[in-house]
Amino acid sequence: MGKEVKNPGKTQQKTMLNSNRVLTFTLEFSPSLKFSAKTHIEFRPRSLHSSIMNSASRSSPREAQVNDTACGGSVTLEEWQGWGCVSPVPAMVNEVIHDLKLLENNIDAHMVFGGNGGKFQGDFKIQEDKKHRAKYQSLGDSDKKFQFFSARQIACRLLGSRGYLCQKCWLPMEDCMCSKVRPCSLWRGVKFWLYMHPKDFLRQNNTGKLLWQVFGVQAATLCLYGISEDEEIMWNAFKDAGKGKVWCLYPNQNIVPKTVQDAFSCQSSVDLECTHSLTNRDRALNFVLIDGTWSNSAAMFRRLKEQAKFLWGEEDLPCISLAAGASLMHKLRPQPSWDRTCTAAAAIGVLAELQLLPECSSYGLDKQAEAVEDALVVLLEALTARRLRMGRSITRKIRHSRDIC
Repeated sequence: MGKEVKNPGKTQQKTMLNSNRVLTFTLEFSPSLKFSAKTHIEFRPRSLHSSIMNSASRSSPREAQVNDTACGGSVTLEEWQGWGCVSPVPAMVNEVIHDLKLLENNIDAHMVFGGNGGKFQGDFKIQEDKKHRAKYQSLGDSDKKFQFFSARQIACRLLGSRGYLCQKCWLPMEDCMCSKVRPCSLWRGVKFWLYMHPKDFLRQNNTGKLLWQVFGVQAATLCLYGISEDEEIMWNAFKDAGKGKVWCLYPNQNIVPKTVQDAFSCQSSVDLECTHSLTNRDRALNFVLIDGTWSNSAAMFRRLKEQAKFLWGEEDLPCISLAAGASLMHKLRPQPSWDRTCTAAAAIGVLAELQLLPECSSYGLDKQAEAVEDALVVLLEALTARRLRMGRSITRKIRHSRDIC
């Protein structure tokens, strides 16, 4: 995206902190940050049988559970927040679900989902495709089209995941990993925002979800791209915090990137101590993690810059570059290049680099990074075990000619 998974145990050196294999995320390199894989995977050549099984052993088609709530299929606040969200239920998401239910009744065909995510199958797919394209074209305003796109993606994923995925870890019920994830308190001077593309919502191999599994939804908050209720909460928090407390982890090519040391070592010890002592989390350092494919991240970053200009009158959003090595997920999930990393690994990198600052060395950020890293190992092992059980290949597609050194 055969193999055997081995867990060498706690005696192994820690990922991100203690290895000699380091790759720069953007332009900066930090020799003090190390990276090694806790989980060793042995690669076997991909066979014809495994290729056939890869396409033949997908999840069985399943009907949407739209009649299991008092609202006749609508998303309740309890269900919505059970998936990791903190906002009120988006009105447009429930509107899309209502329209899907009406279509199901009118054409006398059940909503059937197949594979991962909210992909329709059968006759309903054909009719729904025509209907949603017609509605999209009827929306004259580009922002309304964008919001409809996001709401439909999320609504379909919600319906297709009910009774199938665990709400907390987003894995199929039989592969739930929640009991293996170790919760940890995040230093209150830091807050993460997971700015997630709708196509990554409820995605099984998404790693951003690990942050609120480990730290809780108040310390690592989900904000869905294009969902106005979510974006309003995030930008209100940024307005209260001030521009100097908001940083985006993204390789912005238009400005000279700053490392964590560049951004925060100039702050006095008094400033950081003040941040730590505040009981109001709005004054924490807010780190925005763009959680989507690299092809989608550019549009997401543009939207962040547009909102920043509207709020602060300046389009450039402060960005941080990381000296992050290749993520554990590189073994299972293809990336455009080896110097791109997953969302959880980016968070690990921020915490690890903050730990190196004398002002932050006493807050246990290395232990907090380790907790995310442990959760990442658990996710990798759960996904690997599922693929092996289903007869699917777990060999990462080779896309790069560069050697890792």
